[in-house]
Amino acid sequence: MHTKAPLPLTLLNGKETLPIIEAYFEFNHLKHLYRQGWLRHGIEQKYCESVAEHSFCVALLALFLADEYHIELDKAKVIRMALIHDLGEIYAGDFTPQDIIERSHKYQLEKQSIFQVLSKLPNGSEWIALWEEYDKGESAESQFVHQVDRLELALQASVYEHLELANLSVFFESANQALSADKLKFITKALENLRK
Repeated sequence: MHTKAPLPLTLLNGKETLPIIEAYFEFNHLKHLYRQGWLRHGIEQKYCESVAEHSFCVALLALFLADEYHIELDKAKVIRMALIHDLGEIYAGDFTPQDIIERSHKYQLEKQSIFQVLSKLPNGSEWIALWEEYDKGESAESQFVHQVDRLELALQASVYEHLELANLSVFFESANQALSADKLKFITKALENLRK
């Protein structure tokens, strides 16, 4: 995996500290972990977003879209889920569809990462359960966050294309295939119109 820097937690080796500080040094790694799919499609590291940047934008989109469209969801759960949905990548890494990894193996790697980071925190088991709910994609909130995650991918691809960094058609196609909510598809159609 391509990163800007090694896992910040290594900076605390041999030091005793509070669990929240240790967890923060782990969360901080997502600021250093590039979104690998962009790199594979020609986006230079100096322009490439990090996993943390992606997660932040997913959370903002989820907040505003759930509010704008008056979708009957537990909005607090949606935001919490969006903020933690990629924490499994701290130790597992950011896998792309081109990586040859079985879904069950990817899940196990990410679950180990989630457990390692969140179990040390107060109410850690509740956060782990929330991440598992997201990963299963069975609740209305998790399905919505999964779709917003794909929508954010298309939006970021649009930004890169407007910067003339690459042709990212494959990301628009992937987002369109993953979206089922008409209100979210409407946004990707508007993005497609910007490409013409």
